[in-house]
Amino acid sequence: MISITLPDGSQREFSSPVTVAEVARSIGTGLAKAALAGRITRNGETRLVDTSYTIDSDTGLAIITAKDEDGLDMIRHSTAHLLAYAVKELFPEAQVTIGPVIDNGFYYDFSYKRPFTPEDLQAIEKKMTELAARDEPVVREEWKRDDAVDFFKGIGEAYKAEIIASIPSNETISLYREGSFIDLCRGPHVPSTGKLKVFKLTKVAGAFWRGNSDNEMLQRIYGTAWATRQDQDAYLHMLAEAEKRDHRKLGRQLDLFHFQEEGPGLVFWHPKGWTLWQQVEQYMREVYRDNGYQEVKAPQILDLSLWKKTGHWENYRENMFTTESENRLYGLKPMNCPGHVQIYNANLHSYRELPLRFGEFGQCHRNEPSGSLHGMMRVRGFTQDDGHIFCTEDQLLDECAAFTALLQKVYADFGFTEVLYKVATRPEKRIGSDESWDKAEAALMESLRNTGCEFEVSPGDGAFYGPKIEYTLKDAIGRHWQCGTIQVDFSMPARLGAEYVDEHDTRKVPVMLHRAILGSFERFIGMLIENFAGAMPPWLAPTQAVVCCISESSAHYAQQITQSLRKQGFRVDSDLRGEKITYKIREHSMQKIPYILVVGEKERDASMVSVRARGGVDHGNMTPEAFATLLEEDVADHRQVGNTN
Repeated sequence: MISITLPDGSQREFSSPVTVAEVARSIGTGLAKAALAGRITRNGETRLVDTSYTIDSDTGLAIITAKDEDGLDMIRHSTAHLLAYAVKELFPEAQVTIGPVIDNGFYYDFSYKRPFTPEDLQAIEKKMTELAARDEPVVREEWKRDDAVDFFKGIGEAYKAEIIASIPSNETISLYREGSFIDLCRGPHVPSTGKLKVFKLTKVAGAFWRGNSDNEMLQRIYGTAWATRQDQDAYLHMLAEAEKRDHRKLGRQLDLFHFQEEGPGLVFWHPKGWTLWQQVEQYMREVYRDNGYQEVKAPQILDLSLWKKTGHWENYRENMFTTESENRLYGLKPMNCPGHVQIYNANLHSYRELPLRFGEFGQCHRNEPSGSLHGMMRVRGFTQDDGHIFCTEDQLLDECAAFTALLQKVYADFGFTEVLYKVATRPEKRIGSDESWDKAEAALMESLRNTGCEFEVSPGDGAFYGPKIEYTLKDAIGRHWQCGTIQVDFSMPARLGAEYVDEHDTRKVPVMLHRAILGSFERFIGMLIENFAGAMPPWLAPTQAVVCCISESSAHYAQQITQSLRKQGFRVDSDLRGEKITYKIREHSMQKIPYILVVGEKERDASMVSVRARGGVDHGNMTPEAFATLLEEDVADHRQVGNTN
């Protein structure tokens, strides 16, 4: 007898080998219809298998459906194969390469003689729908490697043959066949194409074969697939909203910044954008001051010998820019920590001085691949709100917990109230002893427990010098952004000779905490722009209000109001042009100014202003003093004014 244990602990026995599909059928017809795959557990190991997989010994089994995360991934993976199937039906000369699952969807790379057009994508999607409607079985086949290579060469699929030839010759190759299409894949896959009902092709882009710019440029077709139409509609709405909020588009529209070819991955800040930057920096400078940080400034370039001591050169050199002067090699700093240790080492410190907190708005450069650059979200030159805390082991838990509480307050002030927490543990490529990693990882997890934060563990994703907590924000349209981090480092202080004198006059090495709240200013400001759709709250807005005159006779009064508000510290402009007032209001509304003040002869004679808030909110007439109080309260409370339209 074969005993199969289900997730609820119940068991089913079969007198002979049985497939996953047959087990599902024995449980109920509804489950048999919904089954996409199985998750088997045997001898402590778990893996996903097709519904056609035969179970011939005692095992644990969970039936995977579209409601499971694994099931959704499988739908997307199988839809990628359906995409390739459709492309080959419509464009037989196209060659298929690879097609993995990605966040919220999938892609497949193709080699074809001409670029795919939007009309091509529509035709491909239509063909995919036709193929899915055929409900053709998706069947797993096992081949010898060399036979598979010969087969794909024979049908003109050179890329697929190259992939298979790179697999060790003694391995069995699994192929999946659906109708006339066959593809290399480990699987598992949905049992038939009819399970693929909800999908959408979204765009086409370029991608080099195997990610190497020396190779052919392929065409990457992106798509999304979901279990229900409702889920897909919500995702497509989010995509449309994200496109409207794209910081690159809004950066041009609102005259904040630009990029150009002569400075790839580097931002050219315009006056309004730099004003926004300054508001963020001034706020963070207050955070430093109010929480015991001393602001410092370390050099941009340091001798390569220092980067070798820290381990950066060994573990991070491919991301570093270097320069040479007088036969000495220097590294342009990709991060600020080595410089901060040098500042710490300039004096001998007592345990009574610890914790010692340094903060810097440090400009860093990283040699990111050109293909990965993305507006301000991925740049080569950026500024971090970088800080380092030197403390004793006894102070470690309190410092980590205090940092999390501070970070939550800062994020809330910027409009982010939902934070996700993840502890990234030791990677394979690392420095330091296992004992120090044990202590560091335990401290981070305990600090989150002590502050009531639920967290996930991300094995192997820590920095090479220490584990870290990653703080991820959820924005206005549900996207997640990883921003802040705190990392526990027992290694770098010792490598660079950092010490303190303890209560017994013994010299000891401090623990070093690397921490950032915003992370990259560029990336965080890009997030802010997208979160608020460019309609920044008054405390951040480059221009908080604009005073518009109705006619020339009220222009002088408009200037007086503008100057008075500026003297009170507000960022206010005046619009004295001879345009119609409706035109001015529409133009400044498009610029997402929080407040538009309208003054004509009536307002001038009454010493009043007519106040319109962003989003079409009419506050009516009020005195300039009353408006100043209103704006001051908005700034002090970090309030959002109006909507984002």
